[in-house]
Amino acid sequence: MRQIINTYHHDLTSDPERLAGFYEAIQNKAKGTVYDIGAGSGILSIWASAHSNFVYAVEINKNVAKRTRSRLKSFKNIKVITGDARDTLFLKNADLKRADLIICEMLDTALIDEEQVPVLNSVMKYLKEDGEIIPYGVINCVEPVQTAVEHICYEEHGKPETEVLGDLTAYSTIKFKGSPTSKLKPIEEKFDTVVDLKINSKGMISGMKITTFTLITPEIICGPTPMLNPPLIIPTNSLKVDSGDNIKLKLSYVMGGGLDSIKTSIKKIS
Repeated sequence: MRQIINTYHHDLTSDPERLAGFYEAIQNKAKGTVYDIGAGSGILSIWASAHSNFVYAVEINKNVAKRTRSRLKSFKNIKVITGDARDTLFLKNADLKRADLIICEMLDTALIDEEQVPVLNSVMKYLKEDGEIIPYGVINCVEPVQTAVEHICYEEHGKPETEVLGDLTAYSTIKFKGSPTSKLKPIEEKFDTVVDLKINSKGMISGMKITTFTLITPEIICGPTPMLNPPLIIPTNSLKVDSGDNIKLKLSYVMGGGLDSIKTSIKKIS
C-alpha cells in the first residue's frame, strides 16, 4: 500500500501541465490565510507559503500527512493537519482563521469519483466572503462513441480504442464559487441532465466519452492530462446511427458518489 501511495504522489508531481497551471494560479491568488485541502505531498502548500501569511495543509491519509509534515518542517508558516475536512476538523483547531483562499485539488472527470464537491460544500463556510477557490471550476463535455468496452473506464494512452461518431458537446459548467463577490452556496451533488447530440459518422453508438476541462482560474484552462481528469468512457445501450442523426442522452450521477452512481440511456430523436 505504501508503494502504491508513493507512486501515485510521484505521478501527480510529475505532470508538468497540471503543475504549471496550479503554480501560476497560486502565484496570483495566494494571500493571507490559505487552506490546502487534500495537500498530499505539500507542493501546492509550499507554493502558497511564499505569497501568504499562513497555510493550513489538510491531509486525510495519516502516512502521507506524516511524511509531508516531516518534509515541510522548515516552513514556519505551514501547519500540516491530519484529518477529514468534512468532519469537525476545523472546530478542533481553534487557531484556524477564515481563509482568503482555499486550494482543493480533489479533481476527477466530471467530479464523479473524487470528493471535490462534498469536501468544498463542507469547508466553504470557512472561506471569507471575498475569498477565492482554486480551481475555479470545470467544463464537462460529452461525445457519442463506438466502443467494445463493457465497463466504465478511463482512457489512458489511447486505450481503450473508441471511434467518435458525433460532435463534442458541452453539457455543464460548474463554478465552485464564482466571482470573489458572489454569494457562497452549496453545490448540488446530484446531477441529472438530458443532452441532444449531433451524429456526423455512420456506426453503432455503444458508449459516451466524457471530457473535463479544468478552469484553474477563469483565465487558466487545463485539458485532460494523465493525472488530471483523463477522459471517461461510459458504456450505453447500443444504437445504430447515420450521419445527420440526432440522439438524446440521459445522464445522471452523484458528484463524489463514485462511478457506480452513473446512469445513462440514449435514443434517437425522430
